[in-house]
Amino acid sequence: MSAREAPADYSVPGSELAMAGGSSSPLSDPAAAHTPHLQGKPGSASSPAEGLRAKDPRHALPEAASSPLAATPADAGLRVAFQGELGAYSEEAVLRFFGEAATPVPHRQFRDVGRAVAEEAVDYGLLPIENTVAGSVVQSYDVLAAEDVRVIGEVIVPIHHCVLGVPGATLAGLARILSHPVALAQCGRFLEARPRVEAVAVYDTAGAAKEVAGLGNPTIAALAGRTAALRYGLVILAENVEDRPDNQTRFLVIAGPGRTARAGAVPSGGKPPDRGMKTALIVETENVPGALVRVLLPFAERNVNLSKLESRPADVPWTYRFFMELEADAGSPEARQAFEEVKTRATRLRVLGSYARWPRD
Repeated sequence: MSAREAPADYSVPGSELAMAGGSSSPLSDPAAAHTPHLQGKPGSASSPAEGLRAKDPRHALPEAASSPLAATPADAGLRVAFQGELGAYSEEAVLRFFGEAATPVPHRQFRDVGRAVAEEAVDYGLLPIENTVAGSVVQSYDVLAAEDVRVIGEVIVPIHHCVLGVPGATLAGLARILSHPVALAQCGRFLEARPRVEAVAVYDTAGAAKEVAGLGNPTIAALAGRTAALRYGLVILAENVEDRPDNQTRFLVIAGPGRTARAGAVPSGGKPPDRGMKTALIVETENVPGALVRVLLPFAERNVNLSKLESRPADVPWTYRFFMELEADAGSPEARQAFEEVKTRATRLRVLGSYARWPRD
């Protein structure tokens, strides 16, 4: 795919604050980790998402109905892009945030999700941003920097991995386990206890389940979720094999430049009760001593907490951009004053958007 120019107008959504910036070439968005893996005819889905939840109550998502961001009538027919195959944890994130009336649309790479949203081929998209065990998902940060998208929400999904095989397979008889490299990293102790089983990295957890179903080999299994087992007709050989029971992934919900944020995603009139607001932004500085400290001080001086700071390579070799998340609404007086001061100290400021904090368990 050809490179496209990154957006040049760095604005605070819903405000007049803006910082003009020259156009620049985007980051070369790295492909999601993909190791050559076993080939075989793909497995077919056994039922649509609605059937998955109807057949087994363990696949129900009660949080979607009771959450502050539960589905509204306007959500019916929404197309929401995610990375991976149907049955992936990202699909569950779509349904948690938008409700079961939304239509999850699978894409192979993170950059494909970003482009589909920026070009408004879909209504919204979800990008995994960090996991409590494996840490940051760096490809997602690069998509946010390269594409003309804004952040309008977040959602957290508990991650509980299962070992899935074809009917007749046994845990003792396995020779290979396929999964996304992040999922494999989250189950390190389980895999280390089975040195004769080869861990094979593929591009997606549900994609691994789909491949295992297509191969039909009882010595090959997938590491994925329960939903993938039911969708692809696999049996659960072991469950909850992640290293930590509190394993969770946080996703950011993104929208294109012309898309109105869905109701409830960006509450107005201040902070909603018991949740609070967050703001995501990207900052670039000169490569001089103290440059980063100087752009952080305006927030600290106004008692605005910084909950996330991630550095990523910028357009010029050995220079960096910083992704930040603040515990504040971009439209608040404190944040607006801080942004005005940061503009005088940074070479580039882009506010990606404000959104409600997802409830923590």
